Amino acid sequence: QVQLVESGGGLVQPGGSLRLSCAASGFTFSRNAMRWYRQGPGKERELVASITAAGVITTYADSVKGRFTISRDNAKNTVYLQMNSLKPDDTAVYYCKAVNLNYWGQGTQVTVSS
Repeated sequence: QVQLVESGGGLVQPGGSLRLSCAASGFTFSRNAMRWYRQGPGKERELVASITAAGVITTYADSVKGRFTISRDNAKNTVYLQMNSLKPDDTAVYYCKAVNLNYWGQGTQVTVSS
């Protein structure tokens, strides 16, 4: 059974940093590209960042480019999202997803507020 467990969210002040983790199981993680999405209050879910199966190619939404970094550890079946210079507009529930699998985790709440 596919499982995606996001963690690492919390309350942070503007300009702060957080590192999100997503532990995956139930599928061959190392063969799947992964993505981070987010859904802010009253907003649709949006794609934040993607990483290929081997971790060679990463892409980002314009809104987070230069501030967020996606990475993965295939030995640990885990994908990460390092978020720096956080802004109030980054407030959202963050989800990870395997590109080719229609499964979602419970998400992790990130709140950026002073």
